[in-house]
Amino acid sequence: MRLTKFGHACVRIEKDDRHLVVDPGGLTEPHALDGADAVLVTHEHFDHFSEETLRKAAENNPALHIWTNAPVARQLDGLGARVTPVGEGETFTAAGFEVKVYGTWHAAIHSDIPPIGNIGFLIDDALFHPGDALTVPDATVDTLLLPVHGPWSTTGQLIDYVREVAPQDTYAIHDGALNDVGTAMVGGFLGANGPGIGARYHRLAAGTSVDIG
Repeated sequence: MRLTKFGHACVRIEKDDRHLVVDPGGLTEPHALDGADAVLVTHEHFDHFSEETLRKAAENNPALHIWTNAPVARQLDGLGARVTPVGEGETFTAAGFEVKVYGTWHAAIHSDIPPIGNIGFLIDDALFHPGDALTVPDATVDTLLLPVHGPWSTTGQLIDYVREVAPQDTYAIHDGALNDVGTAMVGGFLGANGPGIGARYHRLAAGTSVDIG
C-alpha cells in the first residue's frame, strides 16, 4: 500500500493500480484527484471537503464514486447513485479497498459552536483516517493518520490518543496551519524525544509518498 500526502488533511492510497483519495478539501491541490477511482470524505468543513473540486472530478471521471456522511452527501445532490452516505458501523468496498466507518461527531471546539458530523475510515484493516475527531476504533490499526493541529485538541490529548489506538506508525496530517516552528514543536513532543507515544512518528511533505504495511 502506498500513501501520498496532499496538502493539509488529504491523502491518496494506492495499491495494485487502485487509487483512493481521502478528504480532498479546499487546501488540497486539485491534482490529488487525478486518476482517483473513489473518494472518502470525513466531514463538511472546507479543509476536508470542496464541493466544486469533487463535482469537477466527477465530471471528468464518470466512474468516480464518493462515500461520505449524510450532510456532505446532501451537498453533492445531483450526482445520484455515485454518492453513498455512510455512518458508524457500516462497511463497504471502495476502489477495491475494504472500508469500515467509525465515529459520529466532530471533536468539540466550544460549547457555543454547534456540533457537526464526522466519520473516520479504517482502510483494509490497516490504516485509519479519523477526520477531525480522536475516535478510537475497536480494531487493530497499523498506521494512524494523526490530525496534529486543530482548534479542538492539545498535544497532550494527541499523545494519549496515539497511546490508546496503539498503531505501529503515525503520520501527521491536518498541519496546514502550522509554520516550520509549529511543526518542529509538535514533532518534538510526538517523536522520539517526547514522553513517548508507543509508535513511530512521521511527517510527510506535501506530495511525498511512502510505502506502508
